[in-house]
Amino acid sequence: MVGIILATHGNFATGIQQSASMIFGDQPNVAAVTLQPNEGPDDVRKKMEEAVASFEDPDQVLILVDLWGGTPFNQANGLISGHEDTWAIVAGLNLPMLIDAYASRMTMETAHELAAQISGSAKDGVKIYPESLEPKEEKNAAAPVQHQGALPEGTVVGDGKIKYVLARIDSRLLHGQVATAWTKTTGPNRIIVVSDGVAHDSLRKSMITEAAPPGVKANVVPISKMIQVAKDTRFGNTKALLLFETPQDALEAIKGGVDIKELNIGSMAHSVGKVAVSKVLSLGKEDVEAFEELKKLGVKFDVRKVPSDSKDNMDEIIKKAKAELNM
Repeated sequence: MVGIILATHGNFATGIQQSASMIFGDQPNVAAVTLQPNEGPDDVRKKMEEAVASFEDPDQVLILVDLWGGTPFNQANGLISGHEDTWAIVAGLNLPMLIDAYASRMTMETAHELAAQISGSAKDGVKIYPESLEPKEEKNAAAPVQHQGALPEGTVVGDGKIKYVLARIDSRLLHGQVATAWTKTTGPNRIIVVSDGVAHDSLRKSMITEAAPPGVKANVVPISKMIQVAKDTRFGNTKALLLFETPQDALEAIKGGVDIKELNIGSMAHSVGKVAVSKVLSLGKEDVEAFEELKKLGVKFDVRKVPSDSKDNMDEIIKKAKAELNM
């Protein structure tokens, strides 16, 4: 029997599992994996690994996640590596999808068969009443204009200056909080991950471009390319959300001419040589030095994970880090 993992932000997974049990009865080989506010990606990964180990047949696993590009999806995407021939991930978890999965696995023996089957029931389960509110399919809609080739170098679009709606430092780069909360708040038409390392990592690059929310294009570029783009007058109509892995990358870009006046500090993962200064921020000596240099350049800091959070004091954070690092 195909094992099913329900992986979501908060207690949604346990709640929908309970709801499905009321309709279809308790089911074996089903595990709910939740991402709690005080947990991180590694916690989700560990829970998923434990769930797979508990299944009767760990070779056939279907992972149902709530949000494409969110932390549960990203960890499932990493876990599935090497198992693509027998495992599958479906995003957009809802109750019709789960009920169909329970029923279908009685006759279907593979996760791939289940994934193909339940995607349709998930979409069909979204209905509106009164039915007159259902969106009508437009016929003979005008096709979008296709530009023939790139604009010639030197062309000025708009005022010729790229607009930075948000520049964020986040070691996790593009994930659920960025893909939903920040894009909704800032309204970019393009997300640009600026990282030399990721730009040369085909797997991470692919995961990031696929995690972009609807209507927003995602690109991954090395720092030198971003510096070129910042000076290119052809990007005058671009509203960009920039993502950096480290303050060092942001500093290099700004010194190269990327006109960023404020940096949102989201999360910085802990590693050897760094000290935890908050639940989501860990800084090393190089990080502190980079932030101090950014401050000298006139860059301001907005320290918060999501728009609804209150802002933390960056000066106090740096002071605490320097004390613990004996700087």
